[in-house]
Amino acid sequence: MILALAFALAPAVAHCQMLSVRQPDAAPACYQRLADSQDHYLRAEGLWGLEQYDAANNEFRLAAAADDRSPQVRVRWGRLLLSRFNDTDAEGLFKEALQRDPKCAEAYLGQALVSADGFDGKALEYAHRAVALDPTLAEAHVLLATLALEDSDPATAAAEADLALKAEPEDVDAMAVQAAIAVLAAAPSAEGAGGAWLAKIAAIAPKYGPADQAIADQLVLNRRYDEAVAWYRKAVALDPERWSAHSALGITLMRLGQSTEPQAELEAAYDHGYRDAATVNSLRLLDSYKNFDLINDGSFVLKLDKKEAALLRPYFEQVVRDALKAYSAKYGMTLPGPVQVEAYPNHEDFAVRSVGLPGLGALGVTFGEVVAMDSPSGRKPGDFNWGSTLRHELDHVFVLTATHHLVPRWFAEGLAVHEETQANPEWGDRITPDILVAIHGGKLLPVAELDRGFMHPSYAGQVEVSYYQAGRICDFIQAQWGAAKLVEMVHAFAVPTTTPAVLQAALGLTPAAFDAQFRAWLAQDLGVVPGNFDAWHSGLKALVAMAAVRPPPYADLVALAQKVRDLYPDYIYDGTPYGTLADAYAGEGNNAEAAAALSAYEHRGGHDPARLKQLAGLEVKLGQPEQAAATLDRINYIYPNDADLHRQLGELWIATKHYDGAVREFQAALDLHPLDQAGAEYHLAEAYFDAGQLDPAQDHVIAALVAAHDYRPAQDLLVKIMDAKKAHQP
Repeated sequence: MILALAFALAPAVAHCQMLSVRQPDAAPACYQRLADSQDHYLRAEGLWGLEQYDAANNEFRLAAAADDRSPQVRVRWGRLLLSRFNDTDAEGLFKEALQRDPKCAEAYLGQALVSADGFDGKALEYAHRAVALDPTLAEAHVLLATLALEDSDPATAAAEADLALKAEPEDVDAMAVQAAIAVLAAAPSAEGAGGAWLAKIAAIAPKYGPADQAIADQLVLNRRYDEAVAWYRKAVALDPERWSAHSALGITLMRLGQSTEPQAELEAAYDHGYRDAATVNSLRLLDSYKNFDLINDGSFVLKLDKKEAALLRPYFEQVVRDALKAYSAKYGMTLPGPVQVEAYPNHEDFAVRSVGLPGLGALGVTFGEVVAMDSPSGRKPGDFNWGSTLRHELDHVFVLTATHHLVPRWFAEGLAVHEETQANPEWGDRITPDILVAIHGGKLLPVAELDRGFMHPSYAGQVEVSYYQAGRICDFIQAQWGAAKLVEMVHAFAVPTTTPAVLQAALGLTPAAFDAQFRAWLAQDLGVVPGNFDAWHSGLKALVAMAAVRPPPYADLVALAQKVRDLYPDYIYDGTPYGTLADAYAGEGNNAEAAAALSAYEHRGGHDPARLKQLAGLEVKLGQPEQAAATLDRINYIYPNDADLHRQLGELWIATKHYDGAVREFQAALDLHPLDQAGAEYHLAEAYFDAGQLDPAQDHVIAALVAAHDYRPAQDLLVKIMDAKKAHQP
């Protein structure tokens, strides 16, 4: 908030801040008078208002040194740094202020603002401390209102905005929250939503762009990107020098797959000194787009890094085609335009593409009809199943489109998690130890509050827990009411409504009744596994220690591994008992049992490429080439950037007469630019020959001979190809 501060600002500073809102053209002269003062603090405020940030920073430093006991100077200094994207030092100054005055409400507000920037659950705690110390601190109430709205709690948001207006009747930021509540509650096509509040703002501050920007920010968080663009445009039209809005507009347009206008908006912000990490990183990412290929299939576009586009294309195309066909049938709809799928080999580029900042922990994100995700090479092998991730994100495309982007986050994410395993029972993440601990500790949220677990987690790992809970809720609904009920709920969210209303209409249950039934179902489904956690954890530690003994006691290892596995069958992560069991059986020379252990791991969703290769090798030894090929093919959806994988799978496909698959795999091996190019070309030629495609076979065998003219197998194959061609001539 700009109009008022709870602690005593100098009247001249408060007057300048008021002018900056109501009469921005008159504000510079006011701030200049402050900058001409002999007082370090007043000079700092004046220079800040004149956008001379470095000079203001120096003056705040001198003011703090002159009055070491002042919490107010440190709070204002921290707010300057916060406005200039230096959250770390700002937080340090707020802590210093609290050391000088443990009851400084403005310092707690500063900490809340820092936490809110990072969607840290502590933002609520700090903001509540601020209003407890000073109930008239309007800006803290505005922040609480904003956080509540982000958590899909408009009632609390409105109440907090009302408290802000009670403390400061002309608080335009509180009015902006009220306008945002009205806009979010309206259908996307509705006109005039929030108009009454916007009219009040205009009467007080005719050129106040932050109100429109605040509405746009909330629309972005609710994934209503097209509407957000319109509001950002209103913000910059009202206040052309609001560079934060220019940056946000550019980033939002990037999310929608554009590049030319985003470049112009971001460069304008950057050139005028707005150089936060999101702006800088997004500009760098735009510069890197020249390194990508666009592959247009009509119904979808793939945007792949040139270095791996040829390799990834057939695999991505297959997943996208299958998903578009399945979801069109499931939701009874056709998308209005082609889907764009972008895969980034650098995870930080994907993070920037998604939110404008590095450090994103997600694997994929959807913006309307644009999907951005990590490429398989963007993570270490086995980190994730990219096919499952892509299937998840493509479900978002349909659900967001079907609901006009009105679907609550928990249901959209839960349905996408659910659909991963519907596509393939081996896809989708299994229950992790952190999730087990959360369930055992009673940390699942009520369904009506589940959005909060995604937006403002209150403990480490709560986002992961919320994904799991939302997915299992959709599993529960399908199990109890059928798959059609989930589709019915999707279409129910196509108009402005609430989770309680949809649960009541679709299932005939209140949220409380639904929660009770879901938790009973989940408890029955998980059985004793959550209660086994401590025994499992100690057993796993003992198992790892026993496996490290050389030579290991195989019989004891098998017995302990089976016991630990049965305590928590879905544990497929580091040190999984399935792997230990397989190694123990293999050590005893029992390949059949070793393969059975790894097959169980595979079907539980285990996706360590090394373990799957081990299984394929055992299946080959056991005379099961079809199973071995299927096992290796699974790795293509986990980590296809492995030439040896494609060579082995190609050989298995040939051995089992799946020649089209062999062609694809040997082509993939060639696309990885192996050192033995002649051998790779030869194997591809051989696959084409076996498939009866003589022309491409000839092309590739000649390429093999160009790479190594005396390569005898290629020479022999060329003779076979020519003989076959002659035999087919009339």
